[in-house]
Amino acid sequence: MKKYILFILMFIGTMAYSHKNISHRAFLEKNLTEIEKLAATAKVWGFLKYYHPKVADGSQNWDEQLFKILRQTENTQTVQQFSNAISDWIMSLGEVKKYENIKTDIDNVYFDKNIDFSWFDDRTIFTKELSQMLKFVQKYKFQGENYYVTFQKKDPNAVPLQFINEVKYSKFDWTDKNMRLLAFFRYWNYVEYFFPYKYQTDQDWNLVLTEMMPKFSDPKTELDFHLAMRELSVKLNDSHSSLGTSKMYDKFGEKFVPADFKIIDSKAVVVGLKNDSLARISDIKIGDVITEVEGKSIQTIIKENTKYVEGSNKASVLRNFYWAIFNGNSDSVQVKYTREGRSSQKYIKRYEYAYLIAIPKPKEKWRFLNNKVSYVNLGEITEDDVPEMMNKIMVSDAIIFDLRNNARGADYLIAEYLNPEPREFVKFADADLKTPGNFIWRKEEEKCGKVNPNYYKGKVIVLVNEVTQSHGEYTAMSLKVAPNTTVIGSQTSGADGGVVRFEIIRGFRTQFSSYGVFYPNKKETQRIGIVPDIKVEQTIKGIQSGKDEILERALKFAEKGK
Repeated sequence: MKKYILFILMFIGTMAYSHKNISHRAFLEKNLTEIEKLAATAKVWGFLKYYHPKVADGSQNWDEQLFKILRQTENTQTVQQFSNAISDWIMSLGEVKKYENIKTDIDNVYFDKNIDFSWFDDRTIFTKELSQMLKFVQKYKFQGENYYVTFQKKDPNAVPLQFINEVKYSKFDWTDKNMRLLAFFRYWNYVEYFFPYKYQTDQDWNLVLTEMMPKFSDPKTELDFHLAMRELSVKLNDSHSSLGTSKMYDKFGEKFVPADFKIIDSKAVVVGLKNDSLARISDIKIGDVITEVEGKSIQTIIKENTKYVEGSNKASVLRNFYWAIFNGNSDSVQVKYTREGRSSQKYIKRYEYAYLIAIPKPKEKWRFLNNKVSYVNLGEITEDDVPEMMNKIMVSDAIIFDLRNNARGADYLIAEYLNPEPREFVKFADADLKTPGNFIWRKEEEKCGKVNPNYYKGKVIVLVNEVTQSHGEYTAMSLKVAPNTTVIGSQTSGADGGVVRFEIIRGFRTQFSSYGVFYPNKKETQRIGIVPDIKVEQTIKGIQSGKDEILERALKFAEKGK
């Protein structure tokens, strides 16, 4: 009986072992699709670029190495074949040596929501041996100054992060698949390792890689390739992120209509005129409500083109939509519109942008709205204006600071008049160039204000809307910490932090937010924006009546406190 039981156990064990071997062998013999191979190659290539000691030092022609491994993996079919090709390639780059004293800064506090190397262990793509090799490179990563990315310190007005030493290819040929993939892989990895808000995007960045791959590996036309590049940048959900090339005119046109619009309830409402005389030619008036363009509803146009329009949130996307709705290459565009309750159709003339530039009208920097309330247009105020202005308006019971045209850098000086002492208002996170993908919290929060017993003690009111972006939002954060401050308006753009501008490859210029901006308690501002204490949305009726509904609400609050 004991021998029988032992035989059964041995048989079960043998079968389990055999099944395990069969499963493992089946995994190794699993065929990979072209998209799977290209996506995995993009990740490995980018990782090695910033981590491998024999790559990050600039000693390799890294673009040529990409072309080399693409050739070597093109004819591989199975997981085993693909992993072997990648492993052999990594080995050919040079030895990665162990080192005992791994350099760390114990004083650093890390923001690690973006860094993720779990893909090393993807057994549907990589063998265990290749995974271990990648982990070894990660552990014994490059310790010097990376050849491809740096922090510049010469220009205080430029963002620190800079992508450097990339070949631009003056004769870039879009029909060359290798060149298309190079552009794609570069950009995807810039975002993977150096975009501080990657964790906030609507779509997981790994899924973006696989979804977009066919549009780069096999575009039908040159325009399709350019549109894929723009769509890729839009997927950052960052109002700072954009990409423009001359080919975009083929899709959207290079002629503009002479008016500014706001999208409200899926309608385009005229809120301003770019050029009064040209607007009169097409009988455009503020308050006109355009419902169709070339026979398509505004809602349909938005649905068809959202993937090409950048923005951190819905408010900023709609703010940026005007060119996708009205631009074109013809001299005019047919629209259906309503005015004073009646619907009509007409043609609006289009012009090259240079013809729309009119002599700017002087704008008032500040004024008293009544005996108790003063108004400051921060889109016009510079530091030179602040001392005289503040000394005069300090007598007001309330000061309204309008940030709906952004700001010009007077925030720190204004804060000295509004605060009794220095106050923390913002916290930053910078890319960790020693461990790309990680970010490091700056050791101290930024402060504004100074010791001032004679600080302003009245109401401080800040006006914001979707135009309030970047430095405008930063300014709102600094004003918000002053005593007795109230923010009134609608959702802001939700894009804060210095903008890194660079050329991915010749002819493809782009940008995105390069460092993280948070409240001192580490709460996000990106995508969320500056949340109003009192929410007020502009309405079609208000525009047609010539009302500034946000300013009117601010005046009511200044007078009644509610």
